[in-house]
Amino acid sequence: MTLSKIALARCLAVLALALALPIVSHAQVNIVAAENFYGDIAKQIGGAHVDVMSILHNPEQDPHLFEASPSTARALAKASIVIYNGVDYDPWMRPLLKASPSARRVEIVAGDLLGRHAGANPHLWYDPATIPRVARALTSALRKADPAHGTDYKASLERLDASLGPIVAKIESIRKMHAGISVTATEPVFGYMAAALGFKMRNERLQLAIMNDTEPSARDVAAFENDLRTHKVRILFFNRQAGSAAAKYLLGIATAAHVPVVGVTETEPAGVSYQSWMLGQLNAVEKALQP
Repeated sequence: MTLSKIALARCLAVLALALALPIVSHAQVNIVAAENFYGDIAKQIGGAHVDVMSILHNPEQDPHLFEASPSTARALAKASIVIYNGVDYDPWMRPLLKASPSARRVEIVAGDLLGRHAGANPHLWYDPATIPRVARALTSALRKADPAHGTDYKASLERLDASLGPIVAKIESIRKMHAGISVTATEPVFGYMAAALGFKMRNERLQLAIMNDTEPSARDVAAFENDLRTHKVRILFFNRQAGSAAAKYLLGIATAAHVPVVGVTETEPAGVSYQSWMLGQLNAVEKALQP
């Protein structure tokens, strides 16, 4: 079958028009997040315009035992935007980034945004101020990297801010009812949120020892045990991702003494958003404090 002269002329006209049109790139902005909760925020802000890889994403893995792989280095080398926690929580990030320098890459470091440095509690994502600041910095970086979709990024930031409202409201509600109570923890994972709730955190030296995988002093262990057995604390916060012998021992004492235990995680669980993750843990705190 052959084309008629008219059909052939039409095909050639369409082809000529197509060749004359400018080529539009729909390439996504490549983002690498060290931790999956920052990756989640990147997806919420960027939507279909971004491709996000989260390095630490397994809620069953102890983040402190993570070792970077060659694939991690390759992903970082290709990234336009990198988000990580800092404050020595992810110390492998800086060497990997230095190994593949790029003038076009934007690095967003939560610790720098909050003015926190090595030696501070590194679990910054439990500070209610962290995610809004990271989100604003990310939106600014995306609007510069991809100005064609700047309006989309701005609208996404506004939606994200609104979605954090229930978390703020829950914090205020718990604080109003329970500010000033004493609590404790096996590690300082929930520390910033506990402070936001107005709780008094006890046994912090022992928490640091367990987090850093060092032997807590006998005096600190005895003080911790006494707090649990005499109900000087209302809640024990337990890091469900770190199963050291010392932490499990203290968990057993809390259970035997009928002190409510609230499990928290360092990595965002699969299938949930940052917002639902935080709200779920706050709801668990509220339930644990019921008479």
